[in-house]
Amino acid sequence: MNTKEKNIILIGYRATGKTSVGKLLARQLGWPFVDSDHAVEKKAAQSIATMVAARGWDFFRSKEKEMLLELTRQPGQVIACGGGAILHQDIWPELKKNAFVVWLKADITTICNRLAGDEATMSQRPSLSGQDIYVEISEILRQRTPLYAAGCHLELDATASLEDIVDMIIRGYQKNR
Repeated sequence: MNTKEKNIILIGYRATGKTSVGKLLARQLGWPFVDSDHAVEKKAAQSIATMVAARGWDFFRSKEKEMLLELTRQPGQVIACGGGAILHQDIWPELKKNAFVVWLKADITTICNRLAGDEATMSQRPSLSGQDIYVEISEILRQRTPLYAAGCHLELDATASLEDIVDMIIRGYQKNR
């Protein structure tokens, strides 16, 4: 595949494997991999947790939206979005039109277990609501699931092996070009 190809954008809740899948997918395609959260942090020269603590979620979301627009101007990349990127509904139809969007799905228990096993959870992934983690995930998934479903071209079970997920994405991408 060449660099004039559409981007592949990975969406889904926190800890559904977007970064892990994205890195392997990019390596197999020979494309650059970009984690949108890391790109926001680099450009702002501060962590998401610091941004949220100092200026709130709305400030971070505005920086995230700017970064998504910037990243998607360059074709032929694998982009792993933050879990809340789908909330940018004003720009999502354009992103979906110009990229192949894959939703990595996992159940609440899987997400909780992955977050609990992630040392970076507290420092890099601040709570969205301040509630108990299970309650928070349940509520956020209830709100976002319809957005993820409408905003993607392909839904995949994030509990499958990385290799299987990557293979399914490549096959789906090739069918939808």
